[in-house]
Amino acid sequence: MEEKKNISLPENAHRELKEGETYKPILDSRKQYAEVTPYSVTMGVLMVILFSAAAAYLGLKVGQVFEAAIPIAIIAVGVTSALKKVDGLSQNVIIQSIGGCSGAVVAGAIFTLPAIYILGVEVNFWQMVLSSLLGGVLGILFLIPFRKYFVKEMHGKYPFPEATATTQVLISGEGGGASAKTLVTAGLIGGLYDFCVATFGTWAETISTTVMGWGTVVADKAKLVLKMNTGAAVLGLGYIIGLKYSFIICCGSLLVWLVIIPLMNLIWGADVIDLMNTGVTTAIGDMAPEQIFKDYARHIGIGGIATAGIIGIVKSFGVIKSAASLAVSEFRRKPGTLNENALRTEEDLPMKTIVFGVVIALLAIFAFFAFGGVVGNVWQALVGLVIVAVVAFLFTTVAANAIAIVGSNPVSGMTLMTLIIASLILVAVGLKGNAGMAAALIIGGVVCTALSVAGSFITDLKIGYWIGSTPKKQEGWKFLGVAVSAVTVCGVMLVLNKTYGFTGDNALVAPQANAMAAVIQPMFSGGGAPWLLYGIGAAIALVLNFCKVPALPFALGMFIPIDLNLPLLVGGAISWYVSTRSKDASVNSARMEKGTLIASGFIAGGALMGVVSAILKFAHVDLFLTQWNASYGEAVAIVPFLCLIAYMVYASMKTSK
Repeated sequence: MEEKKNISLPENAHRELKEGETYKPILDSRKQYAEVTPYSVTMGVLMVILFSAAAAYLGLKVGQVFEAAIPIAIIAVGVTSALKKVDGLSQNVIIQSIGGCSGAVVAGAIFTLPAIYILGVEVNFWQMVLSSLLGGVLGILFLIPFRKYFVKEMHGKYPFPEATATTQVLISGEGGGASAKTLVTAGLIGGLYDFCVATFGTWAETISTTVMGWGTVVADKAKLVLKMNTGAAVLGLGYIIGLKYSFIICCGSLLVWLVIIPLMNLIWGADVIDLMNTGVTTAIGDMAPEQIFKDYARHIGIGGIATAGIIGIVKSFGVIKSAASLAVSEFRRKPGTLNENALRTEEDLPMKTIVFGVVIALLAIFAFFAFGGVVGNVWQALVGLVIVAVVAFLFTTVAANAIAIVGSNPVSGMTLMTLIIASLILVAVGLKGNAGMAAALIIGGVVCTALSVAGSFITDLKIGYWIGSTPKKQEGWKFLGVAVSAVTVCGVMLVLNKTYGFTGDNALVAPQANAMAAVIQPMFSGGGAPWLLYGIGAAIALVLNFCKVPALPFALGMFIPIDLNLPLLVGGAISWYVSTRSKDASVNSARMEKGTLIASGFIAGGALMGVVSAILKFAHVDLFLTQWNASYGEAVAIVPFLCLIAYMVYASMKTSK
């Protein structure tokens, strides 16, 4: 058993290195450690299955996929310590790296593939699995050549917030399991809380201003309404996102719900507006605010997201050029020409292997498109392949750059733009109707998963760089995690679709998938796209960028329902409060870290119990108190929600050092 002792990252882990200075990781680069073992691989696969199911449920419910890295790291530390494993730290990095595929593949899948069910097109289970699997493989292969650029050449220039938090969990866990205890406690509280809501309907999941008489009148006449989800998982998500980005997201949401929707009613209330030629017959003034949002206002957010993605590519051109130069030099370098090649921590998969891997992956994608029932002929398959290859490569650096700077991957916005481009091109080459929509969604799923996995993987590689893992081993075993997660998440989607569905009353929100369905359906059905609304969103994004306000989170707020955005702001406010009350910076840091563990517990517990609730409903076990919930649910909901907030604040503030 390894001796438990206090360990920490070197002093120069988070700053730029001076001339001639080198970074030495915690684990000696010249020594060998147990990294890939039957234990670490088995645990990693179990984490993939567990968190793929949890992240899929939460993402489809609220439109946000939580990063599983922190809770997986905590569980890995707790189990490894309990089993008294030798070389626990090195094995935990592999567990976290394999397990981290869950959130990445889930994001790629649920942002696109549920639109298949929403649109009612014919796509089988294995087509969805292959879409996620091939996209994930391509994302790994495209990212590896950029590893040295992001994790080594840019050392100290990027904050890597997600990697920093996960690394701290892994190294602090070497001294004990207190963090795991905090996570388990919060997981039980958050899980039971959300289980009471989803399974029994003990109180309402969403509270609204319409619960009061005056609120109903205002919503009907002025189209003004505010809603807030009271779930533990969404609150925890807001804490981890933080006040800054939660506030920006909410600003986008409030602009739509408090300004744009009422203005639409004021200006066009008596008119029937059919921007997409889909046969709309209802005047805007006769629609509920929610319907105006769904049919019109959220398209402004879509335009903003697409424009933010373009801005990201332009800003990342230098990154692409620098990283590509490094990759080319690595490809041309002869083995053994540099001393650093002898270091374990500098061993990547050989560049020739990466190149051949990319070629094989692209050939497999072409075969999938041409002969897997995705498109109608070889020419259309070739067009789809070019779209995937070009867009995935260009956006890989955008995704990695976003993760490195803010810890958030703008994959949904980039995928929306991909779908718009793909739809226009596919229609031009003769694909229309349901077949065209299915093809566009499968292509979008491949790109979305590639970008999501690439962005997530750079976090794993930075964690390994700080701790001293072998990149080659992380890279090689990442493929297994992607494969397991692809099968798991597509299976969970089948269950959730049959249980809740993605359309109609009480359906899962799946906001990104709904937005993507709304984007492509008119293009393949003889209609058009709401270019006016896209243009307004694009103009807003450009203005925000000019004012140096992050356009992407603002645009996301414009198309995600407001009831899922307001609790993010509450969670972000809690994170700001607990991390600023003390004059001692170390106390604030400790409180923030403990709050992060509690928030992670809320997310994991709430999402996992949500899956349990879905399984019960799928098995027709009906325990929901429908009449009670309809009569008293909203009035009661505020009390347990305030109790949840109080617990989060109290438990975080209790930490003093």
